[in-house]
Amino acid sequence: MKKKLKQAAALSYQDKNKSAPIVSAKGEGLVAENIIKEAKNHQIPILEDPSLVEILGEIEINRAIPNELYQAVAEVFAYIYHVDKQTSDDK
Repeated sequence: MKKKLKQAAALSYQDKNKSAPIVSAKGEGLVAENIIKEAKNHQIPILEDPSLVEILGEIEINRAIPNELYQAVAEVFAYIYHVDKQTSDDK
């Protein structure tokens, strides 16, 4: 059985544009490991969701997520907000 490569995707969101989040990076294997490493280096929260990463991997970089993913991505941003709030409360 062939081992599946690690996958990662990064999202960015700029509220001022009132647009949907975009896929700002994606990859598998070494590229995925580098995306995760950079996120950790910049204290960006990481959420592991293999199903969502697989779907995001099908979207071109710098493209907005489709409407069908709004709910799932909103949950990701809610998680990040929660983690950020906990981190700032601990300081």
